[in-house]
Amino acid sequence: MSKPVTKDGAPPAAGPEQTYFRYLDGGEWRVPKCRGCGAVVFYPRMHCLNCGAGEFEWIAPSGGGTVHSTTVMRRPAEAGGDRNLCLVDLDEGFRMMSQIESPDPAAARIGDRVRARVRPEGETHLVVFTLAEGTA
Repeated sequence: MSKPVTKDGAPPAAGPEQTYFRYLDGGEWRVPKCRGCGAVVFYPRMHCLNCGAGEFEWIAPSGGGTVHSTTVMRRPAEAGGDRNLCLVDLDEGFRMMSQIESPDPAAARIGDRVRARVRPEGETHLVVFTLAEGTA
């Protein structure tokens, strides 16, 4: 397992949220998995929501998920145009908010399968989703 590093060589921040974003800044998507019960804990926290343990390993999720809810945020063209916002239930058992990248922001439907990817955004990275093959 690779460890997060800072661009200036300083030791990484110790908190779970900082660790999450350090991985993303390095182009990796990692989430905490409880060493006590094996539950994936997202959004990163100090203690497992399932068993209360406080030790985690940082795993790379499979990236597969199912759309739980979806909507289109309407924006003028000069602000970037319409954008999809969604909640995705990941195969590892947690839910996260993100966006589905598609030429048609309204193409996603509840129940559609999606696949995650890490997309560069300025000096950081974001986890975004695309519709899986055979969907929509």
